[in-house]
Amino acid sequence: MSDAQEEAERQHQDNSPEAEEQSSDSSDELEASGDPEMDLLRNLFSRTLGFSSGEKILDELSLEGVAQYIKSGKCKNIICMVGAGISTSAGIPDFRSPGTGLYANLQKYNLPYPEAIFQIDYFKQHPEPFFALARELYPGQFKPTVCHYFIRMLKDKGLLRRCYSQNIDTLERVAGLATEDLVEAHGTFYTSHCVRFLCRKEYNLDWMKEKIFSDEIPKCDSCSSLVKPDIVFFGENLPARFFTSMKKDFPLCDLLIIMGTSLQVQPFASLVSRVPKSTPRLLINMEKTGESDFVAGLLGFGGGMDFDSDKAYRDVAQLGTCDEGCLALADLLGWKEELQELVKTEHDLIDSKDKKEKAEADKTASGTEGGKTDKTD
Repeated sequence: MSDAQEEAERQHQDNSPEAEEQSSDSSDELEASGDPEMDLLRNLFSRTLGFSSGEKILDELSLEGVAQYIKSGKCKNIICMVGAGISTSAGIPDFRSPGTGLYANLQKYNLPYPEAIFQIDYFKQHPEPFFALARELYPGQFKPTVCHYFIRMLKDKGLLRRCYSQNIDTLERVAGLATEDLVEAHGTFYTSHCVRFLCRKEYNLDWMKEKIFSDEIPKCDSCSSLVKPDIVFFGENLPARFFTSMKKDFPLCDLLIIMGTSLQVQPFASLVSRVPKSTPRLLINMEKTGESDFVAGLLGFGGGMDFDSDKAYRDVAQLGTCDEGCLALADLLGWKEELQELVKTEHDLIDSKDKKEKAEADKTASGTEGGKTDKTD
């Protein structure tokens, strides 16, 4: 969700299993070629200029073409890649918008620089700013969006292979995705661990929520060290599950749907190039992104998306908000009313649960106050 998390990926991409595997893949290609220099040039140009021997699967490069492909029954393993754009309509602010972004409003925490709030070394010395911010953004204060429930529908219809998310807001889980449906690339608030290497005791979401909203700095019950939500800070590695899952999932992907992400951060952005060459890729975003970039190609990264050239054969861009794009696709699939009803039903359930919890909390608080009055009298 945050640019801070994106920067964490940048710090680790060079040493990641992803980078190592790409280096290994490049070596294998060179060894197999009779002319290593020509093979290298051929590989770089195909990556950066959009050359491909991939089979054309979509009847047309449009949202209608994607919908027809899904309805054909040939599409059985859809992977979704999502970023902060799928949560903005839930009311979760971004980080860098001038004046309104979270970074623009952190002066009250007296940070040496805004990104320090997600710096692991700074956190260990000064955890207060992070937990103050966590109270503002804590999971459970926002409802999933139309986009989140569209992904849930893909799961319910047996079409979702996996959802790869850059977000830490847990809204995919609230919408009904289970742990096995998700790869949370930047970690999650869903679990927390003691930061002490020799301890690492795990804590759940409710435990952390109680600590944060009681203005306590969460400390480990076993060793009294700090306890931190399992989100990726600067100076920390991406979850191992990210690297192990992508190797299994992407070769099987027969449709990649990318929503609400800039595709500028590695290694997440490079996932788009891991699907088979014939696999259609749909981008639902406010602007086109992930297009072929020569420098990124030289480094072995970059999406290599091609929406507009004469050689475009599989990439589709649906520009607009993620919710609008999902509703439009659902309409073409004949799912629109079902999706709208799912959103309404699930939001009503969340509202009902929140109302019940508030009533119980008020009742408990009232009883406590009554007890104090009786003792005084």
